[in-house]
Amino acid sequence: MSEDKKVLVDVQQLKKHFVKSRDTWGRTSEVLKAVDGVSFQINKGETFGLVGESGSGKSTVGRCILRLYDYTDGTVKFDGQDLSKLGEKQLKPFRRRIQSIFQDPYSSLNPGMTVLDLIGEPMNIHGLYKNVEERKEVVASLLEKVGLKREHLYRYPHEFSGGQRQRISIARALSVRPDFVVCDEPISALDVSVQAQVVNMLEDLQAEFGLTYLFIAHDLSMVRHISDRIGVMYHGRLVEVADSDELYDNPLHPYTKALLSAIPVPDPRAHVERVIYKPDSAAEEAAVLREVSPGHWVALP
Repeated sequence: MSEDKKVLVDVQQLKKHFVKSRDTWGRTSEVLKAVDGVSFQINKGETFGLVGESGSGKSTVGRCILRLYDYTDGTVKFDGQDLSKLGEKQLKPFRRRIQSIFQDPYSSLNPGMTVLDLIGEPMNIHGLYKNVEERKEVVASLLEKVGLKREHLYRYPHEFSGGQRQRISIARALSVRPDFVVCDEPISALDVSVQAQVVNMLEDLQAEFGLTYLFIAHDLSMVRHISDRIGVMYHGRLVEVADSDELYDNPLHPYTKALLSAIPVPDPRAHVERVIYKPDSAAEEAAVLREVSPGHWVALP
């Protein structure tokens, strides 16, 4: 397998179930299947987009990969290593290689820490740049790469706009030189005018540092722009996976068609036929992903 097609992240039959309620004796009486048998691979250097409506399980997949959640069943392999078999101490080197950018940049940044401390803290945890001045210079360089300035080093999160705070979060994720970044709705909390800037910056950083992304979002037009391949989730399951252009030009699953038909069209005079998805629960449960053309997988009964 060539280097550009090397599998970096391999998710197989991943399940994450949450207990919703218990009976009088403490036994589980109702379970929420947030993720129910999801499988996909992400190649080194690519961006895999994961889309679906709220509650589809896409963010739960990301948190399972990060081991923020212990999963119910299945495996997540990173660079060939099964993360489910690693204890917390063994996970530490992998946590350096796998970083995250979350939706709300304000709640993910400690308001009592300066930008220098926020970005420098992961370096301290992983023992990088023990020389204080060297660490400061690396942080200043990262700030410049994400479009901020050296003078911002000693400021606090509340002194920045939402877009600037997200840039700080991105710099923090890059501070430990990761290989893989889970981007969990990284632009949905930002102004529309800023979203494209941040996505373009993520693409530039990917090219510069050789990063691999899992890009989780519900903005389908933005996902198409940044992703090489896209997976569509519905009720905890993957219903379609294909190259980005193939998915948009030739959607096969009725849920994918419904999602794409809901994308706003700039021209108010344009006629767009909306697709209404009416799922058959039994059929959905029985459907499994099948490859219908090279690289295009769809779950149809």
